[in-house]
Amino acid sequence: MHSRSAHRGRLVVVGANVAGLRAVEAARQAGFDGAVTLVGAEPHPPYNRPPLSKEFLRADDGEPAPTFRGADSLRSELDVDLRLGAPATALDTGARTVTVGGEELAYTAAVLATGARARTLPGSAGLGGVHTLRTLDDARQIRAALVPGARLVVIGAGFVGAEVAFTAQESGLDVTVLEAAPTPLVRAVGGEMGGALGALLGRSGIELRCGVRVEALEGTGRVTSVRLADGTSLPADLVVVGIGAEPATGWLAGSGIELDDGVVCDRRLRTTAPGVYAAGDVARWFNPALDRTVRLEHWTTAAEQGALAARNALDPAAAADCSTVPYFWSDWGKHRIQFVGDPAADEVEVVQGDTGSDSFLALYRRGERLIGALGLNQRRAVVRLRTAIARRATWSETRTALSAPPIRTEA
Repeated sequence: MHSRSAHRGRLVVVGANVAGLRAVEAARQAGFDGAVTLVGAEPHPPYNRPPLSKEFLRADDGEPAPTFRGADSLRSELDVDLRLGAPATALDTGARTVTVGGEELAYTAAVLATGARARTLPGSAGLGGVHTLRTLDDARQIRAALVPGARLVVIGAGFVGAEVAFTAQESGLDVTVLEAAPTPLVRAVGGEMGGALGALLGRSGIELRCGVRVEALEGTGRVTSVRLADGTSLPADLVVVGIGAEPATGWLAGSGIELDDGVVCDRRLRTTAPGVYAAGDVARWFNPALDRTVRLEHWTTAAEQGALAARNALDPAAAADCSTVPYFWSDWGKHRIQFVGDPAADEVEVVQGDTGSDSFLALYRRGERLIGALGLNQRRAVVRLRTAIARRATWSETRTALSAPPIRTEA
């Protein structure tokens, strides 16, 4: 901390997730000794979301939740005023208050980390056997339904959908994945590489149908089939809808904070309201590392942003840019997929392995810059390339470095 005033006042963090947790931890680590309040809509203390579609789905019912810290730890070790089980419903940027459960909580600095909500399929409300996967409670409901021999239809071939498909197949279910786009994962990794990853589903015995539109979910009280626009009806005992998420900004209506597919922030995660910063899935900010404005739904970005947003909010005079190179991973059964950087490229080149195998490395070029990298079972290589993108490595120097000597990789 560089400012004496940073040690006084009240920090209110809205969102008890990885971004919110990292915000309160960073505040204490930076020496802030004022009041800290953490608000969470769910009754659970902050937990780790990535295992929900993988390890947690495979675990026994008695498996504990993948929490980062228990409520007692937050209260005793970090001296956090923990408000769980009630969402924030309003933000008054003039009075500097956040309304939670009818109570107005005053703040001198605030971090908005309300994340995103899973999109639902029209007509699915109240129909048993139809689930989204975003929360711990969602995962528990799906886990209870993963009965060997059951027929699962996953709508949406994104990363969460693919992870659920692999986990369900390993649990003995018959799995079909439906995707409206011609290839899966276009927004995440681009069309060409999305097709390559989609082929991995097929090689693993999971049926993938692309370019199809769901017309309706059929059943009385409980889903029995999924009807497609071409008239095809797919029997289903269980449906998991993975068609993306929307930033949780509804509670900010009337606050005066600028919203545009998330909370609009500058390069330092500062919103349009004094003393208010944002982090995680809800934040849309100008990222100097990519030279464009983005909103990212990645665990790594959320964790990094939460810590930085708190430090910047408490000491604006020493605020730093959020210049993070995006990184995400996804586990599809035994396969690890990793992506760093930005998929909006002029060219994508496979430089190691081939897309028909279970191991390859692809580089993404924009202009003369290395802008991204995708690896299937290429763990070390992708992590090293994140560093190269951060230092704005050129395309030619990266290609030269890869050709002699090659980067060693591990499966």
